[in-house]
Amino acid sequence: MSLQSTLRYLDPFRGRASRGRISDDERATLRIVNQKVAAEQSLNDLADFLFERTRTLIPCDRIGLAFIDESGRRVFAHYARADYTPLLLTRGYAADLGGGSLEHVIRSGEPRIIDDLEAYAAERPSSHASGLLVREGVRSSLTCPLVVEGRVVGFLFRDSNRPHAFDAHHVQLEMAISERLSQAVEKAWRIEQLTAANHAYLEMLAFVSHEIKNPIASLVTDTRLLADGYLGPLEPQQVDKLERVISKGQYLLGLVQDYLDLARIDGGGLELVHCTGVDVVQEIVLPAIDLVRPQIDEAEMRLQLDVPASAVVADCDPALIRIVLVNLLGNAAKYGRPGGEIRLKAIREPERLEVSVWNEGEGFQPEERGRLFQRFSRLRSSGGANKRGTGVGLYTSWRIVQLHNGRIRARSEPGQWAEFAFELTQPRQADA
Repeated sequence: MSLQSTLRYLDPFRGRASRGRISDDERATLRIVNQKVAAEQSLNDLADFLFERTRTLIPCDRIGLAFIDESGRRVFAHYARADYTPLLLTRGYAADLGGGSLEHVIRSGEPRIIDDLEAYAAERPSSHASGLLVREGVRSSLTCPLVVEGRVVGFLFRDSNRPHAFDAHHVQLEMAISERLSQAVEKAWRIEQLTAANHAYLEMLAFVSHEIKNPIASLVTDTRLLADGYLGPLEPQQVDKLERVISKGQYLLGLVQDYLDLARIDGGGLELVHCTGVDVVQEIVLPAIDLVRPQIDEAEMRLQLDVPASAVVADCDPALIRIVLVNLLGNAAKYGRPGGEIRLKAIREPERLEVSVWNEGEGFQPEERGRLFQRFSRLRSSGGANKRGTGVGLYTSWRIVQLHNGRIRARSEPGQWAEFAFELTQPRQADA
């Protein structure tokens, strides 16, 4: 049997009248497809629906979705489902498009029918995918392009265990389905690609940050031993140089910790440990001050602490809230006026806890307030662009406060002062 007799391409716009009228039942199914697409279900849910609901209209023992990569040279299997096992061509399978019959589908937009897949695979032994499908038991195949704005972005495959299972009317129905499906499918595919890329990025970020953290911490510790004279007396000039090394090392440790926190938050690894009766001053405020004290002293700034005389007790995750306060105090020391003042205030009322950090300094312009808590966002005005930083501290703080179902806000008098504050409802409100 020749390849020509097993492979057909159908012009979707030619001879529509001869393909038969779409029945009322078929139109009803197409309307439900529209509704499912409009509901923006997940890509897998849409494909599951097609497999289960439309196989009475179009022969289908197996259904698959695949997408073309950005280069336009490879196709990736994204979804596969069949009423038999095992599946050999599954999600993640990739193949080059060069020389294959799918290239004609891309160029022309015409659906492809393979009436006898065994004969087709025998004629094209280089088509590994066809060989896998034959081994699964597939004997005929209908492929429709998924077209968005005139560009083929992927394919909807429908396979049967019988040869010669598909006709022109099936193509008409499948094209009607693919037209409704294309944009929703591409959108879901792009979202999944971005999600996977972001996840891989965060894993890499966490790994690299963790690997860098320990050597830098060791470097800072060893340099501190030298600077403090534990290994012998040093000249003042030598001590000054070592102090500079320590300062730079601590700065790098701060960056590393910012990225580790970001990786935990955006990577889904951040879990809130709900604690009751947390001593806010002893467990959060004082440890945060200890961590930021070197930066405050280096800037020769004065820290005023305004907390109630009685114990401030609250419901929260003390480790996470400590991260928030370290970020706010660190920003006050970094962006505040050298020699100026920082005020840390805690207010505990029956139904809320509020902690604020105020500092003298350039502050920020009103139009920049909306950018403050965005990831990697840094201020461009008031000297902010001259300060080193990751641009993730406030974003991390915002995420942690949100995790507590709280609020974080910022105020400023440009050129005079800035204040950042967060508020937690007490007792902590559970997620809705």
